[in-house]
Amino acid sequence: MATPIIMPKQGNTVESCIIVAWKKAVGDPVAVDDVLCEIETDKATMEVVSPESGTLLAILHEAGEEVPVLENIAVVGAPGEDVSEWGAASEAASSAEAQPAATPLAAAVAPPVQPSGAAGEAGAAGPVGISPRARGLAARRGIDASSLVGTGPQGRVIERDVQAAIVAQPKLTPVARAMVAEGGFRVPAQGSGPGGRITSRDLRVEAQQATAAAPAPAPMPVPSQVLDRQAATAGEVEVIPVKGVRKIIAERMLQSLQTTAQLTLNSSADARALQAYRRRLKESPEALGLRGITINDLILFAVARTLPAFPALNALFSGEEIHHYRRVHLGVAVDTPKGLMVPVVRGADTMSLREISAEAKRLATACLDGKVMPDELTGGTFTVTNLGAFGVESFTPVLNPPQVAILGVCNIQPKAVEVGGEIQFVPHIGLSLTINHQVVDGAPAARFLQALGQSVAQIDLMLAG
Repeated sequence: MATPIIMPKQGNTVESCIIVAWKKAVGDPVAVDDVLCEIETDKATMEVVSPESGTLLAILHEAGEEVPVLENIAVVGAPGEDVSEWGAASEAASSAEAQPAATPLAAAVAPPVQPSGAAGEAGAAGPVGISPRARGLAARRGIDASSLVGTGPQGRVIERDVQAAIVAQPKLTPVARAMVAEGGFRVPAQGSGPGGRITSRDLRVEAQQATAAAPAPAPMPVPSQVLDRQAATAGEVEVIPVKGVRKIIAERMLQSLQTTAQLTLNSSADARALQAYRRRLKESPEALGLRGITINDLILFAVARTLPAFPALNALFSGEEIHHYRRVHLGVAVDTPKGLMVPVVRGADTMSLREISAEAKRLATACLDGKVMPDELTGGTFTVTNLGAFGVESFTPVLNPPQVAILGVCNIQPKAVEVGGEIQFVPHIGLSLTINHQVVDGAPAARFLQALGQSVAQIDLMLAG
């Protein structure tokens, strides 16, 4: 029996995935656990394997398409098996059911015409019947077949009638469907997801708007836009579709700035102990496995040990409630070729320096290789992002909602400090803390930044504690 291959669900927040490439072609033999295709979520790239052996009978979505999770993407089975029930081919019309006037597309665009004469009389008295194939499809897709108008002989409901009803239904992603089932959300007529599917974001936007805003008129192209189009036509401009990780980053950064009151505090910390301890680690015996611990690992350790004393910053804000966390689940920003990713070191406040370093490196490698799991990119309570290696002296990190704080780590540079009546140039590391001023006041944030600076300046004492 043919087996459909579904787009796997990747975590609780992933609603769709992009098919990057098919590794098998229709007609190829397939063994259990053979890789059928590569898919890309908004966070990572992974492989879809076959649960059955047989032949790849159909590919339902081509490479480059964005497909909702849990939707069929391929069919595996024995050669010659019928795959029309998965939409890979239209219903094989029998001589009794052949109807040349209508097609599934036509039925989706215009309502079927009720047959006249004897067929119309039969339809008025009640349903004439439904073909077995149409009945099976209706049952699988939750369609009330008794409400359909048939286009088959004598008004019989056939498969294309059910397909038309499926097309006419509002399509929701699994996350959006669950939100509607819980109540409190109105389903809009059109969604922003692939193929017009309604996503959880569409439901939230609909809930926030009492009435649908009239679409703004398309802006007139400015000369620079005309020039860009001309240059693109001439091959002088590379056009890159905004999708996958880049699309999610764009949406979340804009949403972050639009929905939070962001305030950034800049400070610095004496980095002499930090640099000295790092030198000792680099010079330590290789057998100890400590040479790979970096300045960033030391900062992560200091943050994880300082943050529990400041629960207002180790928190999430839902708009109605503030959740303070006892454990520190530390998000660590990772620069990848696909864009910024933020894996989470869970329970960082309970880890040793060696453990934090090893876990941060494991997660960073997984992000760079496209192997990070979706659940490893969620659940953070505070984030650290480090641009010090690029010589950045201070910057404004953008919050990662629902988190209420994010720390930016800058470079180390000499700072003039008065010591015993003399001016000395002491190396300091820059620290930029952005908070959501809706729920975190400036004074608690400043106190955390001050305490963190002291922790960094005395990192050797913290490690001894």
